[in-house]
Amino acid sequence: MKIHTVQTIRKIVLYACVALGVLVFAATTSVHPAGDTVHEMIEWMGIVLIVVCILGRTWSSLYIGGRKIEEFVQTGPYSVMRNPLYFFSFLGAAGVGMQVGSVMLGLICAVLAWLVFYVVVRQEEQVLDARYGQAYRDYLARVPRFLPKPSLWHDEPTLTIRPPRVLMTFADALVFLLAVPLAEFFEHLQETGLIPVLLRLP
Repeated sequence: MKIHTVQTIRKIVLYACVALGVLVFAATTSVHPAGDTVHEMIEWMGIVLIVVCILGRTWSSLYIGGRKIEEFVQTGPYSVMRNPLYFFSFLGAAGVGMQVGSVMLGLICAVLAWLVFYVVVRQEEQVLDARYGQAYRDYLARVPRFLPKPSLWHDEPTLTIRPPRVLMTFADALVFLLAVPLAEFFEHLQETGLIPVLLRLP
């Protein structure tokens, strides 16, 4: 299977999960009332995670943008974890879930994102193994899949940046911020009784 095919499958699965997630999001609320200090703190923690996600994905794209097929990137964020783009997406997913004022929904969203990307990553690893052979297998053995290992950090003296790719990643990551007004909109609809609350989470 080619890397393009794997990436297309990843996008289709991700969009399907997002569509399902929006439906769950609309009918879920927090056990902490809107306006409550705990509720607001959880929402702000979620916003911080979303911002970290946006910045982290953009930073990672400086190294990988447009190179995933033609180069085997092992520097910068890719020296401490094999999939920094996905790692930052987990943080963003957690931040999205926390916009209803629920830490549990944030954790559920992060775990679901991990499950989706884990399946995709296994396919990507097979493609990269076939392309780069022993060098890639050594990288697999040395560098964690998702959780960063800072002691492995190494960089390169110069970096060729492809602005269109970086800007595209930045724009894609900004989608996570839509969860903020969307959560407020659903919260309003719930308060007015236009949509039911089916789930209350801590």
